[in-house]
Amino acid sequence: MKGNRIVERSAPQTEEERQKELRRNKVRKVTVYTLIYLFLAFLVVIAVIPFWIVLINATRDGMSISTQGITLIPGNSLMENYKILVENVDVMRGFRNSLKIALSVTVLSAYFSALTAYGFHIYNFRGKNVLFGLILIFMMVPSQLAFLGYVRLMTQIGLMDNHLALIIPSIASIGTVFFLRAYISSSLGREIIEAARIDGAGEMYIFHRIALPLMAPGVATMSIFTFIGSWNNYLSARVILSSKENETLPMVISSLKALRIWYQNQGAIYLGFAISIVPIVIVFIFASKYLIENISAGAVKG
Repeated sequence: MKGNRIVERSAPQTEEERQKELRRNKVRKVTVYTLIYLFLAFLVVIAVIPFWIVLINATRDGMSISTQGITLIPGNSLMENYKILVENVDVMRGFRNSLKIALSVTVLSAYFSALTAYGFHIYNFRGKNVLFGLILIFMMVPSQLAFLGYVRLMTQIGLMDNHLALIIPSIASIGTVFFLRAYISSSLGREIIEAARIDGAGEMYIFHRIALPLMAPGVATMSIFTFIGSWNNYLSARVILSSKENETLPMVISSLKALRIWYQNQGAIYLGFAISIVPIVIVFIFASKYLIENISAGAVKG
């Protein structure tokens, strides 16, 4: 009896049974992929709706925003909101100031963080592990705890109400150094550096021509977050900057709350939000494209 069961189980399937099994597998596969895509589409909608609401409210007047609530249909008050915006605040000045600060912080932080991470990875020096351990400890300390000392230092060196007070401290990005050191550990082999040294290349030449291009995907990734963080920085800018000429875009937009009556300015404030989002979206698109294009170049295959 047991032998008959084994024979029955091992009997080959007929062509019709194989076709049914293939159809079942195909239906199962299509169902799984459909559910996955529906879930991903749901996540996309959740992520996009807040930005869409900002854009829609930028075209509505303050009264309709206050009384009608959220809607996905555009209004007809875009030019009126723009007029309120440009008549009461200098948006372009705030835009230029924010762009200058954000670009400076992003470029300087990316370069010096990459240089620091390269030094930790390539060179062996006394106290290296202790110093890197201190970096890890400082990562756990909330930035708010050091804010008072930061303000005092800027006051003592005469950088209050100066954009340099927002640029210089941001160059030392502990999180970026930690990330890039981990990235370079898996993408840059020491044998490449030794080969370049044997060929007579200098240390800075090796960093700029060999290490930095290989670190480009990691640098691009962290540059996105650095730019967004600097662009949206409001607290430090509000404390450090006091003159109208040096105000950043978040400060300019927040100043609209004090103008006229609140419900009359909501559309203009949303328009300011929409304008402030544009550079972030552009940077993210270009940096993401650069990251994808260089992902293969950023890996060293042994």
